[in-house]
Amino acid sequence: MTHHAETRTVHQPAPAVGGSTPLGVPIYQSHTFAFPDTEAMAASFEGAGPPFVYARYGNPTVAAMEDAVADLEGGAGAIASASGMGAITATLWALLGTGGHVVAQDRLYGGTQALLTTLRDRWGVEVTQVDADDVAAVGAALRPDTRVLLLETIANPSGTVADLPALADLARRNGTTAIVDNTFATPLLCRPIEHGADIVVHSATKYMGGHSDTIGGVTVFADAGTLERVRARTQEFGAVMEPFAAWLISRGLSTLGVRVRRHCANALTLAERLAGHPEVTRVHYAGLPDHPGHAVARRVLDGGFGGVLAFELAGGLKAGRAFAERVRLAALAPSLGDVRTLVMHPASTSHRMLDAEGLARAGISEGLIRLSAGIEDVEDLWADLERALG
Repeated sequence: MTHHAETRTVHQPAPAVGGSTPLGVPIYQSHTFAFPDTEAMAASFEGAGPPFVYARYGNPTVAAMEDAVADLEGGAGAIASASGMGAITATLWALLGTGGHVVAQDRLYGGTQALLTTLRDRWGVEVTQVDADDVAAVGAALRPDTRVLLLETIANPSGTVADLPALADLARRNGTTAIVDNTFATPLLCRPIEHGADIVVHSATKYMGGHSDTIGGVTVFADAGTLERVRARTQEFGAVMEPFAAWLISRGLSTLGVRVRRHCANALTLAERLAGHPEVTRVHYAGLPDHPGHAVARRVLDGGFGGVLAFELAGGLKAGRAFAERVRLAALAPSLGDVRTLVMHPASTSHRMLDAEGLARAGISEGLIRLSAGIEDVEDLWADLERALG
């Protein structure tokens, strides 16, 4: 019997110990494993013997977390990494090497954008960036030598949701690997493999961990052969997850279902109220009926529109900085997906090096605030935001 995702997050498989099974995944805080003879050790190195030999190649706690995420995403398997950037870097390197062509949506996480720049400038990878909201434009950008189509389920910070079925179909017909960063949606709202994606990437630091106490990444594969290609590169890089981080993420997964629903509910309520506030000129949240991506979001997302929204203040840069410094319950912090509400003013922090023209190209106005809704009481959150807006 296949249970719903919310149930599977709670009932993660743990290895049996003797005649009983632990309800929590044990922490195997060991980097190396001993063998009875050289033949057994050699078989393990070759993948034909005991599954664990050295932590860079695998660990029982890490493997349990990988299996849980792969199950939630409906994949053939998963690879855990030391960070979300470790996950996407190893994946792109394994699939691209030198040369090749990548089509990517034009508004990506900053770290991913920096990686594409490095691949282009130092390793000869040709990168074409296009508005992923325009399916026809993506199709026109694909070429016979396009190896990767790189997308995000929910774009940051515009909140636009990619039309994954249509875009993945374009990639499949072109023989291109479709990679989707599903961090903002989590497997509770979207499972890109079900829409035709080949690879799904997460910064497990965010919603999966959920408590600002660990960092990690995980990549899920629809095909076991592709998984093994990327695993070899991950092991070479050494960008692997350590056991305690995997344990913290497994613990976070057990409450992911209830947390994601609360994140989404709070974000929608705040977006609706902010849309009616006189100091706010625009709200970016796909859950609002007037958002340009609302119809696609209703088709692609299941059970909510995510916990992250953005809004623009009439007072521009000065108003954005003042707001970010006046909140008290919400924290001024650069991450997202935490149980606490976090706010960020990109124009004066993460994108401070850009002028007005550069900010416009990035889809960020000088008065834009990104807000990651936590799981606090929404009335307390609104009182904090309303006071800061005042």
